[in-house]
Amino acid sequence: MYQIAERYPLDGAEMREIYCRTLEECMEADPAVVALDADLMTPLGIAGLWKKRPERIFNCGIQEANMVGVAAGMAREGKKPFVHTFGVFASRRACDQIYMSCAYGGNSVCIVGSDPGVASALNGGTHAPNEDIAILRACPTMTVVEPADAQTLRCLIPQLAALPAPSYLRLFRRQRPRIYPETETFSIGKAKQLTQGEDAAILACGIEVYEALEAAARLEQEGIRVRVLDLFSIKPLDTQAVLAAARETGAIVTAENHNILGGLGSAVAELLAEECPVPLERVGIRDQFGQVGPMDWLMEHYGLTAGDITEKVKRVIARKGKK
Repeated sequence: MYQIAERYPLDGAEMREIYCRTLEECMEADPAVVALDADLMTPLGIAGLWKKRPERIFNCGIQEANMVGVAAGMAREGKKPFVHTFGVFASRRACDQIYMSCAYGGNSVCIVGSDPGVASALNGGTHAPNEDIAILRACPTMTVVEPADAQTLRCLIPQLAALPAPSYLRLFRRQRPRIYPETETFSIGKAKQLTQGEDAAILACGIEVYEALEAAARLEQEGIRVRVLDLFSIKPLDTQAVLAAARETGAIVTAENHNILGGLGSAVAELLAEECPVPLERVGIRDQFGQVGPMDWLMEHYGLTAGDITEKVKRVIARKGKK
């Protein structure tokens, strides 16, 4: 356990700013690190870095599948490519190239999919990646991570650059509450426990970590103590932490900004079904397409808020009692 940054203030820098800043540091440390983009350099904020390092950053245009193929070829020649586009295109549109050229071909490419789930907001339903984790989690050798805040992102990027196999970074571009102090470190495959609790456990990733913490605070006022785990590493999953939470609390709620099919909730359910069956409730988008709307409204519409998590915790505890 450790001290959480005081009441999660909004971070002064956007996540995309942290991404670009950390990527530049990686480029300074390792000449093999390069970046490719599908005509979204301005939305990602990498245009400024491109002006400073034009020989290391490549705009491939709106041809995402081809961009992944180019990155795979660069990886084959010893480069360490980071490939960015919106999450929908990084998963659905380029799926075959990621599977064949990167994973099957044994080429280490980090795919960066931005604006996940409800973060697509006003971009429209066609741009809402509600199933990108499911698509890429099923790809052999693939690592899948989703940071909850800037410090997590800052720590993960160098690790992704060093992986010998492909990876998927699910990136929220704008500001996020600061959950972790700047001294905190992270390791792919290891969860972070944020609160103690024996009544139930909330396992969350991405923007839902903050909602889980808010839910835990509300529940504590009612005398319900829950354990909150940040499962930023969705694949590989920290099976030890998940099983410990199941055995020690007897009730699990998962929370994700993603379809409940194939994402974090499915990964946890698969593990629990085989190793430690306990009552489980899932917070997530319930097999629906995306749509246009402000992010706050979409959170309410799809049932992703702290209030929704709170109700699921009460429900799963009731189920535990009946069992």
